[in-house]
Amino acid sequence: MFKKILIANRGEIACRVIKTARKMGIQTVAVYSDADANALHVKQADEAVHIGPAPSAQSYLVIDRILEAIRKTGADAVHPGYGFLSENAAFAAALEKAGIAFIGPPVKAIEAMGDKITSKKIAAEAGVSTVPGHMGLIGDAEEAVRIAASIGYPVMIKASAGGGGKGMRIAWNDDEAREGFRSSQNEAKSAFGDDRIFIEKFVTQPRHIEIQVLGDQHGSTLYLGERECSIQRRNQKVIEEAPSPFLDEETRKAMGEQAVALARAVGYFSAGTVEFIVDGERNFYFLEMNTRLQVEHPVTELVTGVDLVEQMIRVAAGERLSFGQKDVALTGWAIESRLYAEDPYRNFLPSIGRLSRYRPPVEGLQDSGAILRNDTGVFEGGEISMYYDPMIAKLCSWAADRITAIDAMRDALDAFEVEGIGHNLPFLSAVMDQQRFRSGQLTTAYIAEEFPDGFSGVKPAPSDGRKLAAIAVLVHQALEERATWISGTLSKRRRMVSRDWVVTLSGGTEMLHEEAITLDASADGAFILFADGERLAAAGGWLPGQSLADFHIGGEAMMVKVDRTGSAIRLRWRGMDVTARVRSPRIAELARLMPVKVPPDTSKMLLCPMPGVITSVTVEAGDRVEAGQTLATVEAMKMENVLKAERQGLVKRVAATPGQSLGVDELILEFE
Repeated sequence: MFKKILIANRGEIACRVIKTARKMGIQTVAVYSDADANALHVKQADEAVHIGPAPSAQSYLVIDRILEAIRKTGADAVHPGYGFLSENAAFAAALEKAGIAFIGPPVKAIEAMGDKITSKKIAAEAGVSTVPGHMGLIGDAEEAVRIAASIGYPVMIKASAGGGGKGMRIAWNDDEAREGFRSSQNEAKSAFGDDRIFIEKFVTQPRHIEIQVLGDQHGSTLYLGERECSIQRRNQKVIEEAPSPFLDEETRKAMGEQAVALARAVGYFSAGTVEFIVDGERNFYFLEMNTRLQVEHPVTELVTGVDLVEQMIRVAAGERLSFGQKDVALTGWAIESRLYAEDPYRNFLPSIGRLSRYRPPVEGLQDSGAILRNDTGVFEGGEISMYYDPMIAKLCSWAADRITAIDAMRDALDAFEVEGIGHNLPFLSAVMDQQRFRSGQLTTAYIAEEFPDGFSGVKPAPSDGRKLAAIAVLVHQALEERATWISGTLSKRRRMVSRDWVVTLSGGTEMLHEEAITLDASADGAFILFADGERLAAAGGWLPGQSLADFHIGGEAMMVKVDRTGSAIRLRWRGMDVTARVRSPRIAELARLMPVKVPPDTSKMLLCPMPGVITSVTVEAGDRVEAGQTLATVEAMKMENVLKAERQGLVKRVAATPGQSLGVDELILEFE
C-alpha cells in the first residue's frame, strides 16, 4: 500500500481524499496556489507545497510544478480529484514515466474517453446506445450552423474536451448556433486549452442519469447503481440523488451493463462514471464517460456503503475488488445539494468574498433516523476566490425512503448558516418544498421551467406568513423585555411592555403579509391571538444576538435564521427571506402614510452583474445597438458570461476595457 499520496487538487475534494487517506493510515501532501495559502486542505494535509500564482493555468494545471512537488515530498501516488488534471492523459503519462502511481484509470482509457467524439464512436462499437449527432470536428460558426440545421434543432453544442458544464450551449435556431459555437469555443479554450467542438441532437424532456462503474486491474468491472442529476443550471448539476426516482430495475440493469461494457472496451479500471440522457419512455443514450471521481459521488457511497476513494486507492495499488456485482445493493435514498457561492436573486451569478459566518448543520445520525454528511473545503473567515469553482460545500442526506431524505435535507438547509457572500441556500430550500421535485417529476429543464423569470425567493403562503409574524412578535417581545429590564435597573422604574402589535412582512419594497396580533402569555405558555380569532401556541428560545433559533408555532417546529436590521427583524426559513416590522397599532397606522423610497434608475446603464474580468467590449461610444446584440463579455469563476442589449439604444460612454477587473454593479456602458 502507498505511504504518501499527493493530492493534485484543492478545496472540498482535496479534503475528501485526505479524510479517507487518514482512515487508511496514509500520509497526504497538499498543493496550493497563492490564493489558497490558508485553505482548509492545506491545513488538513500532513505536508503542503506551494505551486504558483492564483490562476489555475499557472499553478494547478502546470504538470511540471506538480511533478516537482512530488519530488520534494517523496509521494509515491497522486490522486487528481476532479477537474484540473484529473482527465489529462499527459499528466497520467508523466506520472507513469516517473514511476508514480496515478490513482485513476490507465492513460489509454483517459485518451479514449476524454475526447467526446472518439468516446461516442467507441461506445457505438461496444453496443452502447448513443445520441444522434455530428461526430466530426467543426471548423467555424457557419459550418456549425449548417450541421445544426441538418441534425434538426434543438442541438447541443459541446466542447470535445469539456466537462462540468463548461463549453456547452443549447441552440434552438441558426443565430443561437452561431453564437453558441463561438462562446463554447472560447470557454473551452480558456478552461481546457482545447477549443474543438462537436454537435449532437438535444433530447427533449431529458433526464440526466449516470452510472457509477468500478473496476480493478485484474479484469473485474461492476456498476454501483445510478445517480439522478437532472436539476441543473447552465449545464451544471445542482441537486443529485441516488437512486433515480424514474428508473425501474430492468432499465437500471440495462444501463449498468452497457456502462460496464464500455469500461471493458477501453480496459478501464478505477472509479468512473458513464453519463446517459434518458427520455420520458426510458430510452437512454450515451453522453460521455468521466474518467475520474464525480462531484456527486457521496450519494452513491451513502446508498451502497462503498468508500469510492478507498477503492480507487486500493485499485491503484494493485489490489483486487473484494466484492462482485451480486454483492452490490442499494439501500435507502440519498440527496446531495451543492451549496454554491452564487446569488440566486441575480440569475445565479458568482459571488466572492469572505465567509463571515459558516456553520453547517451537525453531521451524523439525526433524531429522524436520517444521516447528514457535509463535504466542504472552506471555513468561517475564509475567502471565496474568483479564480476557482464557486462551490462551498456538498450537503448530503440519507434516509430509508426518498421523502424522508428530502425532509431531512430541508431541515438541514434551514440550519445551515452562511453569511458574507451571495449563496444559493434559499434556492435549494425552495426546491425541497416543490411538489414537482417531491414527486420525482424531473428533467434537465427543471430550473428553467419552474423559475422562468429567475429566482426571486419564496413568498410566504398566508399560513406561513402567520407563523413568521408570530416569530417576529416573539423576537420583538424578547428585545422589548430586555430593554425594559436594562432601563428599569438603571432608573428603578420598569415600564410595561405592550401585548398588542401589528406585524408587517416585506420582501424588498413589496409588502407580503400584515397581521394584527396579541401576545397572550400565561402560566400555560404563550399564545398568539389573531384578529380573526385564530389562536396559535408559540414558544421559542431565541436570545438577543442569536442568529439561528428553534421555534414551535402551532405545533410545528421551525428552525429560523434571525437577524436584526436596524429597527426591523430579518427572518429566513425554507427559501423565504422577509423583513418584519413590529409596531404598535398607532405607529403602524402612521407608517402606512409614509412614502415608499424609489430605487435609483439604472435603466440606461450596463452594470457588471458579478465580480469578474472584462474579456471583450464589442461596441464604442456613438454606436447604435439593437435588442439582443452582444455588448460585452465577462469571465468569472471559469465561466464566460455574454451581456446583451435588452432594447435599442445609443452608446453614450464606454467605461470599462478588456482585461479590467470589475466588482458587482460597476459601470461597463452608459446609454443616451
